[in-house]
Amino acid sequence: MVQKIALEEHVLTPGLVDYWRPTMTEVPPAFVEQLYKQLTDFDALRLDSMDKAGIAKAVLSVSGPGVQAERDAGVATRKAREANDFLAEHIARHPDRYAGFAHVAVQDARAAARELERCVRELGFKGAMINGHTNGLYLDHTSLAPFWEAAEALGALVYIHPTDPLVPAPVLDGVPALRRATWEWGFETGSHALRLVFAGLFDRYPKAKVALGHMGETLPYLLWRFDSRAKLYNVKLAKAPSQYIKDNIVVTVSGVYAREPLMCAVDALGRDRVMFAADYPFENAEEAGHFLDDVAVPEDLRADIAFNNAAKLLGM
Repeated sequence: MVQKIALEEHVLTPGLVDYWRPTMTEVPPAFVEQLYKQLTDFDALRLDSMDKAGIAKAVLSVSGPGVQAERDAGVATRKAREANDFLAEHIARHPDRYAGFAHVAVQDARAAARELERCVRELGFKGAMINGHTNGLYLDHTSLAPFWEAAEALGALVYIHPTDPLVPAPVLDGVPALRRATWEWGFETGSHALRLVFAGLFDRYPKAKVALGHMGETLPYLLWRFDSRAKLYNVKLAKAPSQYIKDNIVVTVSGVYAREPLMCAVDALGRDRVMFAADYPFENAEEAGHFLDDVAVPEDLRADIAFNNAAKLLGM
């Protein structure tokens, strides 16, 4: 069993539960309660799951939507700080097993920048996880310049996690099985990342680092087409869109445990741009771990995806 660092491992903190529960209304109640038990546990349940999956260290982050769903900027900023303090206390109890991604409220970009800096410099967090858009505000918006300036200066990874679209995609009407994690979230989150590329965010912040789960939300598969259509529509960027994706975006395997998409991501982005994640507890950590243990890849590539790439990127 290869040792792993896992980058998309979810928790719930006391002040954010009320944002999470409304997203679970279509999930069977018994499963919701099991998820809640796992999300709020930092000891036996989580550590046992990590051990069975070969996860040496998990980078913990708040489960969505968190404060991205809060409309009052002051409340969001306060609750984000409280969540980070709570998370830091639990990480400190198992510092050899846990690290953290900050929870930030981009409703106030300057406050979000200050909180990210506090979390990185004082709490030792490895970056931030942002649960998609914030009441329709996407991360390419120019009002978020203070946040991106701080993230770039700190070398902090910004992990964009899926969330529901602002308006449910009409094309999926009548086929509820395609909503959310099946397809809708991937389209929403991949589109969010492409906004950063096509809006020129990486020209403004060339050292910014972004992560996407789920093998890159289909982006690695479509690099050629992004470049082709950018030329067709005369998109003004310093580089081809594919180059920003290769230079500024890394991906994890969370929730996609098959060799074909894994090799597509490796071949498209580079072997140092793909990392492990279990997406606990929404995916089975053991299944994720055993996939990476058993998938037919060279052993040095397996070790890079499992541990080495994340250790280098996050200074672990």
